[in-house]
Amino acid sequence: MEFERDGAIQVEIQDHIAILRMNNPPANTWTESSLKLLAQIVMFLNNEKSIYALVITGNGEKFFSAGADLNIFASGDKSVAFHMAQVFGEAFETLSDFRGVSVAAINGFAMGGGLEVALACDIRIAEQQAVMALPEAKVGLLPCAGGTQNLTALVGEGWAKRIILCGEQIRADKAQEIGLVEEVVEKGKALEAALELAQSVANQSPSSVAACKKLIQNNRVATIQTGLTKEREYFIELFDTEDQMEGVSAFLEKRKPNWKNQ
Repeated sequence: MEFERDGAIQVEIQDHIAILRMNNPPANTWTESSLKLLAQIVMFLNNEKSIYALVITGNGEKFFSAGADLNIFASGDKSVAFHMAQVFGEAFETLSDFRGVSVAAINGFAMGGGLEVALACDIRIAEQQAVMALPEAKVGLLPCAGGTQNLTALVGEGWAKRIILCGEQIRADKAQEIGLVEEVVEKGKALEAALELAQSVANQSPSSVAACKKLIQNNRVATIQTGLTKEREYFIELFDTEDQMEGVSAFLEKRKPNWKNQ
């Protein structure tokens, strides 16, 4: 699958990492076409066995992403709203279900759908000048692409209510304090830090990473007892993979494993 070099999402492959750059100046806003493109890219990457991680960031220095282009909703047409909510949800849920590790390199303002795409990732690294918010209620809307659910899961009900109900904007240092991001770096360093973290994924068995990710995210939809049962099931299922034998053999032979992702 070929991706446009100057398209709404630019894709670059470095070793086992896919770098996705949101590219819709001046604020990297989301449109129907870019959301569908995001879903297509992630589904493509899911089928590329050599890709273990993806990093998503924004082009430019000011914006990670300012979210939806509000011109889409200016007509007040409910059918348009319904369609766009579906497109947003499908795109970000596809990202959340990526079989590898996804890292958001937040290099500036992440507002509304711009923050929601970061929330759909596994890990978030923010530059010190970054500002994050879900301001939809200020314009009579609400976060409809996982914002209310994913944010609450990360920061708890109290901070989710401050951010969503009170419209509070969160700077990077506070975001790290409350668990919204996992790391804060200097301006211009988010992509570098994200790539370093993503590269470490190559040390892990891709089959194990995919199974572990499913188990961790089990808490969003099922009980801990279900998760404990699935742990044992997935553990045994890994013995059907080539990676399990390769991982154990490499450790015993004191060499670097050669993962097959199968």
